Amino acid sequence: MGGFFGAVSRRDITLDVFFGVDYHSHLGTKRAGMIIHDAKDGFQRQIHSIENTPFRTKFERDLSEFHGCSGIGCISDTDPQPLLVRSHLGLYAITTVGIINNDEELINKYFSDHHHQFMAMSSGKVNSTELAAALINQKDDLVSGILHAQKEINGSLTLLILTERGEIIAARDHLGRLPVLIGKNNDGYCVSFESFAYHKTGYDDAYELGPQEIVRITADGYETLSPAGKDMRVCAFLWTYYGYPNSNYQGMNVELMRYRNGQIMAEDEEKRTGLPDVDYIAGVPDSGIPHAIGYSNYSKLPFARPFIKYTPTWPRSFMPSNQDVRGQVAKMKQVPVPEFIQGKKLLFVDDSIVRGTQLRETVDFLYSNGAKEVHMRSACPPIMYSCKYLNFSRGNSDMDLLARRTIQELEGDEGHNHIEEYADVHTCRGKCLLDAICKKMGFDSLGYQSLEGMLKAIGIDRDKVCTYCWTGKE
Repeated sequence: MGGFFGAVSRRDITLDVFFGVDYHSHLGTKRAGMIIHDAKDGFQRQIHSIENTPFRTKFERDLSEFHGCSGIGCISDTDPQPLLVRSHLGLYAITTVGIINNDEELINKYFSDHHHQFMAMSSGKVNSTELAAALINQKDDLVSGILHAQKEINGSLTLLILTERGEIIAARDHLGRLPVLIGKNNDGYCVSFESFAYHKTGYDDAYELGPQEIVRITADGYETLSPAGKDMRVCAFLWTYYGYPNSNYQGMNVELMRYRNGQIMAEDEEKRTGLPDVDYIAGVPDSGIPHAIGYSNYSKLPFARPFIKYTPTWPRSFMPSNQDVRGQVAKMKQVPVPEFIQGKKLLFVDDSIVRGTQLRETVDFLYSNGAKEVHMRSACPPIMYSCKYLNFSRGNSDMDLLARRTIQELEGDEGHNHIEEYADVHTCRGKCLLDAICKKMGFDSLGYQSLEGMLKAIGIDRDKVCTYCWTGKE
């Protein structure tokens, strides 16, 4: 994934950008950067790796070097950014969130004349933000260039640009897969992925961009440079998983959605098969917890935390680049509460089941600590397709996904002709999928939230929500 924050003010905004970007740390694990602009001294930039050290620790030492009344920063799961770009459009800074699936095609189409070169990263791939800037620079102004880039890119492109004049231009992806929100205070304006990030830095809600909308932001206000489109496909995982609990998207709070989602799951299970006979309802920390609270509140089954994640030193278990280290960190983080495990029948709710890599280890951990039964519920349907638009559930192949691997094991290649049937856990194939995953993962029972139930919990027009991961339909 990734996230960004920017601010323009009549006062120095270094600390606003610093804390605003830090509040997006849950969205990325590899790189982070800040660029501050001063009318006299120009741009100041720093980019650091955050794979093994949190954003705040890396950038605190840079704060004394930064000064200016406008700036942008980002957390990135992939490329080093923000970048400084010099072109016929002037000198500007740019940061992006999204995915370019057709990068090689675009390079061959537009930049194969031997007059253009890209700085290759260590992987050999081109920096996506640099490619986006090159596409923007093909036009005579930034707005036309952004629209051109979004049209040509297969994937998604949401961005911030900081100009030499100290203005910020914000552009939301053409189908609005991610949010872009504007906040205001007495001194100026900010722009953010997460609304709580600017609430905590002293800004109030001002505006939420529509899909494909492009807006100019100054210390005096904001204006639309290119209007919003009619179609929107905002990502459902904002609410179920990676959005922060305090944030609101399209007017719907994340934590409220998760409570309601858990309640809908319990209500549906009660109608179909009856509520399970368990001692405690628990959430897989952290984002599974509110879904579990909703389930517990409806079912009247007591909520408990049978294990706690120890996060002061390793806040995210997938931060280390080495898989063995990631696995060991995940084990070390799980600290049991024996009184809530030994001899107990436990039902866990997780936000989603993607690859299942660590979930099996969690189940083994619970049984090794004396659990009598471990039941699992997923707060969203079985994930059948790797995301084409963001870095969530993205892998080398759909076969990285637990549900698709299991279908292959059950029925071979033929099974993938019946994805829709497997995705419905009430069909014969759907029930076979549940049984197979239960055996593979060691669950005593398994349940998935229905697509209908999840969309009901989100509560906005379902035609405006992207459900590609489950349906494969754009």
